[in-house]
Amino acid sequence: MTTASHPRDALFSGEKPFPILPACEHFAGSEKLIGKAMDLQADYGPIFDITCDCEDGAAAGQERGHAEMVARMIDSARNRHDRAGARIHDPSHPAWRQDVDIIVGQAGRRLAYITIPKATSWQQAAEVIAYIGEAADKAGLDRQIPAHVLVETHGALRDAFAIAALPGVEVLDFGLMDFVSGHHGAIAASAMRSPGQFEHALLVRAKAEVAAAALAHGVVPSHNVCLNLKDAAIIADDAGRARREFGFLRMWSIYPAQIQPIVQAMQPDFDEVEDAANILLAAQDKDWGPIQYRGELHDRATYRYFWEVLQKAKITGMPLPDEARRRFFAD
Repeated sequence: MTTASHPRDALFSGEKPFPILPACEHFAGSEKLIGKAMDLQADYGPIFDITCDCEDGAAAGQERGHAEMVARMIDSARNRHDRAGARIHDPSHPAWRQDVDIIVGQAGRRLAYITIPKATSWQQAAEVIAYIGEAADKAGLDRQIPAHVLVETHGALRDAFAIAALPGVEVLDFGLMDFVSGHHGAIAASAMRSPGQFEHALLVRAKAEVAAAALAHGVVPSHNVCLNLKDAAIIADDAGRARREFGFLRMWSIYPAQIQPIVQAMQPDFDEVEDAANILLAAQDKDWGPIQYRGELHDRATYRYFWEVLQKAKITGMPLPDEARRRFFAD
């Protein structure tokens, strides 16, 4: 049995690790839908996150009660995997601080993340993140609650790199529909769905900018929703194009039937997973020195790549070779 160090220790010593998150983020805005999503997550496993929505989920005047419901659900026994976050109201709404106070105060220990919508600048995003930190301190938490920031305004796109660089940011989300609406008819409504969303020059630029900003700062880029709720082929094609053509590593779901097609489209190639396992096992046996595999040289640079492939395979529910699972994921 090998006594060599684990790849997370050997390959990334002293560096910020790239977040390995579920490839799908499912939005739910009512107690009934949040509960159904949690039950589905219990069935599928933690291959998708659940975002409990305050922004679009709360009726006007009912913001406090809605936030309390979200906190109660996140802190409930139905949240079996602790992979539920919350989208708060946007920074211009009077309820956003109340959302943070209630959800962090009542469910902060189990809260996976907070999503910040409609930021118009990096300074505005920074203000909200700082307030989340203050709420976490008041709640006695000993960790930073990850922030997911929606890029759906002109200002946020302009500041995408600065937003991604903010401490605590884990995900940059691209919000297609609000972004299109913000162009005052210059982008047709047809571009809210495929193929237009992947072809219109302004949207291609925006998506590439968000993905590049996220990846440059060790942050996960997350793609917008697919408006088709039930056609698995269309949903999977959107997710596949987002992954292959733009580098998005995560995508939103707004309907339960979208979850599995998104996750499957975001999975690594099976052959690459097999190669990753073989290369890392051989590298660990050599204490992470250079090796040859199928006539090619591999060293720590390729080991890092293949370690992330293996982690993505696991988080998306792919089967792993037994020896790789035993050595790398026994815990």
